Amino acid sequence: MTHPRKSFIYINDEYAFESHIVIPFEDSVAELAHILIIKHNLPIYVEEELTRSLSDFISARSIEYFSKETSELINNAKQNKISIDDVTREWEKLMKEEMSEYGERRCASDEELFATAYHKMVHSPALETMLQLEHMYSKTVRQKTDEKKRLIQELSERQVLKQSEEMNNAVDRLETDMTESKINDLVARHYEAHSLLQGKLTSELDTIKEAQRREYREWLMQMLEQNQADSSLPTPNSPLTPVPPEIIIPKHFDRGIIDAPILEESFTIHLGSQLKQMHNIRILSASVMDLCAIEDSKQLPAILNFNCFRSEPTPQLLQTALALYSNDLSGLVLMADNKIGSRVTQEFQEVCQRTTEFHFPHIEDQLDKISNIAQQYLKSDHKSENRSAHSELLQPGDFYMTRHSNLAQVHVIFHMVSDDSLRGSDINSRHPVVLGLRNILKTACSNDITSLTIPLLLQYDMTEEMTISWCEKRAELVFKCVKGFMIEMASWGGSDLKNLQFMLPLGISNQVFQSLTEMLPRIFKVSNPKILK
Repeated sequence: MTHPRKSFIYINDEYAFESHIVIPFEDSVAELAHILIIKHNLPIYVEEELTRSLSDFISARSIEYFSKETSELINNAKQNKISIDDVTREWEKLMKEEMSEYGERRCASDEELFATAYHKMVHSPALETMLQLEHMYSKTVRQKTDEKKRLIQELSERQVLKQSEEMNNAVDRLETDMTESKINDLVARHYEAHSLLQGKLTSELDTIKEAQRREYREWLMQMLEQNQADSSLPTPNSPLTPVPPEIIIPKHFDRGIIDAPILEESFTIHLGSQLKQMHNIRILSASVMDLCAIEDSKQLPAILNFNCFRSEPTPQLLQTALALYSNDLSGLVLMADNKIGSRVTQEFQEVCQRTTEFHFPHIEDQLDKISNIAQQYLKSDHKSENRSAHSELLQPGDFYMTRHSNLAQVHVIFHMVSDDSLRGSDINSRHPVVLGLRNILKTACSNDITSLTIPLLLQYDMTEEMTISWCEKRAELVFKCVKGFMIEMASWGGSDLKNLQFMLPLGISNQVFQSLTEMLPRIFKVSNPKILK
């Protein structure tokens, strides 16, 4: 059903503009007022008057709209223009679509059957066997990925030397028998050889991943059947999962030389005026990819002077696997640009490609699907009035989600669009990216995401403008806004956000980190135990 657009005209002593508003208006009037102020370059002091005018206008037009709709329905009913059968069929359709108890009974899909089987087996004694098999699979893919990267790098280095020599010879012969077209053909041959090798290695890697995915699913279903029959677990045996020989690590070996210490601090807070909710808040300085990349103990041979070793799944994978099909999912906010799947997120895509995705579509397929949906929406006539009329790109504050089972500590990634305005120090609580954080929190509560990691400074990399005062001002803004959003969550319904993690860029100074950890208890209400003497 298409809702009418009403013309809103705002006039005061100095400014005037006209804007079309969809009635009934279901968004925030305050946000609309702020958007109109920015769009028409109005001074900030008109915000209160503009908000009041908008509220009165929307209220009056909404009453007119609903009165007209109600009158038409009553008149149609009196004149027997409404078919009871059509109304009944419409209600029946809505009940079947919205309520599972009235929905049509259908056979479960292969994806649903696999999800049910995985959830059942991962909460059984088979968990360790499953993790070992997944770890061996991922190790195989990581080895092939490293080999692919090495071969491409070697080819590139050889091509640079060869191309430099051939180009010098070609330039020297330019006046005799070498033409510009032949030089271009020479460059094209080098590029074609590079692309051919990369395509060949990528195809081999994709073939291995698909074979692993198919074999793992078949093995899991077989394991479920045998476990139900005689409580025995089949041993995974596959040419795709080479098992390296086991070594013994000396007791005096210090793992601290591998895992560099990170700055972190944890707090427990209570929010709410009457019914208080408890939340765990953690602030840490680390690389965002540490939460995504599945670690491999490949540093051990170089340090211990061994040529082979047996690595084990990390403890984080255990928690990630147990919570995969549960009501306690983990999310991460990843900053991106306005083009889906661009080079800004290339490092994240490479992390996803280093292991096989057994449960969801591969990252490339997810991004392609999201890109197609976004383009259809941005080119349609139904996009929001607040968006640029001719823009077919995402805007700051927009975000899209991808699902993962092959990351270390997260299940859902919120890719939020940002721009260079975040580098400045003059952003406020009405900035699109800050409002995007609110929408992400709302989406998380609506989709059983109870743990969320967000960038405290709204970016994950250190830059020149990040002075101590800049960091403190930005952190204070994010702390206060997130606190307000979390209090607002109580009225949204859905799951409670139990764990919130603020991440700072890796390499931030101890002085800045200490300052921000002292700021957090002042803004949030930290729980302090009472000591009775």
